[in-house]
Amino acid sequence: MSGPRERVLVTGASSGIGLELARLFAAEGCDLVLLARREDRLVALAEELEAAHDIRTRVLPMDLCEAGAVGRLHQLLSQEDLPVHVLVNNAGFGVAAPFTGSPLERQSAMIRLNVDVLTELCHRFLPEMKQRGAGGVLNVASTAGFQPGPSMAVYYATKAFVLHFTEAIREELRGTGLHVTALCPGPTWTEFMDVAGLGHPPLFDYFSMQADRAARAGHGGFRRNRSVVIPGFGNKLGTLLVRIFPRTLVPRVVRRIITPKP
Repeated sequence: MSGPRERVLVTGASSGIGLELARLFAAEGCDLVLLARREDRLVALAEELEAAHDIRTRVLPMDLCEAGAVGRLHQLLSQEDLPVHVLVNNAGFGVAAPFTGSPLERQSAMIRLNVDVLTELCHRFLPEMKQRGAGGVLNVASTAGFQPGPSMAVYYATKAFVLHFTEAIREELRGTGLHVTALCPGPTWTEFMDVAGLGHPPLFDYFSMQADRAARAGHGGFRRNRSVVIPGFGNKLGTLLVRIFPRTLVPRVVRRIITPKP
């Protein structure tokens, strides 16, 4: 690559799909801005990738849910002359509990991170990419975004937003040279399971995959400028079936397969 190297901002880079995506972009020779709350993990990852790929990293331990956090992030990178060429919106979490049985504060924090923060990051960085005529955004959605999810109602709804939002801005940015992709993994073995309190739902017996496989699919799809990437045949099939089943039946089926085994 001639000229300045691409710089990739990865949110939620300390574990799971975000960590694996950081490794893939680093292997291409991209410089990285690694963002998550756990500084020790970010530092360890930065040291690993700098040694393996001779790249430069900037570690930013931040809680993006704090008021004004995205604005401060954007200002900091501007002051340090660290333009973001590719934005990877991976940060997010879920809660596995009936809507009325889960604290509103937890549900609101989920909406803040999964929806508000992702939207603001896109709004801050996409105009600069558009002006350069290169780069893009990879938003990590989910197969959850294709149907309602009883017992994880808000999480499924936030991922539907990410999916539809990504497809919409992709069309708006057609012809600008930017790549805009929604990665929609199915059940993936990451820390998400523990944070969400999912246990071991039946869904994972049939459709689960490792984080590195999901990340490879998303990275490759972004580079090929795919609109939506769904890793795995079973996950692709599932997103098709929900369009065929009666809408009244889909929530019942979803509730059954995401409810943990006793």
